[in-house]
Amino acid sequence: MRKLIVSTLTLLLIMAFCGSAYAHFGMLIPEKSVITPDKKSAEIQLSFSHPFEMHGMNLVKPKKFSVFFNDKETNLLPALKKNKVMNHDSFKAEYKFKRPGMYTFFMEPTPYPEPAEDNYIIHYTKTVVSAFNEGEDWNTPLGVKTEIVPLTRPWGNYAGNVFQGIVLLDGKPAPFTRVEVEYYNKDNKFVAPYECMNTQEVLCDENGVFTFACPKAGWWGFAGLNDADYKIKGKDVELGAVLWIEMVPYKNK
Repeated sequence: MRKLIVSTLTLLLIMAFCGSAYAHFGMLIPEKSVITPDKKSAEIQLSFSHPFEMHGMNLVKPKKFSVFFNDKETNLLPALKKNKVMNHDSFKAEYKFKRPGMYTFFMEPTPYPEPAEDNYIIHYTKTVVSAFNEGEDWNTPLGVKTEIVPLTRPWGNYAGNVFQGIVLLDGKPAPFTRVEVEYYNKDNKFVAPYECMNTQEVLCDENGVFTFACPKAGWWGFAGLNDADYKIKGKDVELGAVLWIEMVPYKNK
């Protein structure tokens, strides 16, 4: 009996450690970051997961899902359909791009209770899409609780490019914010040489600016993490400013 108790406690400790080793990411992934005239619509997937390890978590219906275009916000919650990503509950929506320009998709999730960290997680997640190679105001903040404002154009980037952004909290730069970075290992082809490399980490400078070079083509997620100045049911709240960008490889002639 004693051995069974010890083994059970050991297993629980291992599970808790493994759970805390993963980095959480709200995910808002369109089919592509640049929409061309030959296909004017795209499917957008909403999920919550550990993107490099390809370990999913259930996403309940978000509090908000919208698109910003020409300083106007449009509610897209009615367009959501139930979906599965990484074998877990998620959502998807089909969006038709009618005019050239820059479209910023945004998701505010329902607070996620995380037993491994004994807290709640809220990831304010956004993705920027260029319709027909247009869009200039890509560094304009949305004005949400926390967000990453790009200092590098968030679409039309080659794999290997350096990306810079500034983390805002309550509309102000958040100095020395820890930013977690993960690659969306969509086809589950890659394994990190060391577990610590599943999630990359950088710190913002005193102005809230971070810099990261994305070495591979595909989708990269950045999560600037700060603690909220309030609690939910007596527990701490992690606020994540999440931005997803696509890095594209060179094409052969």
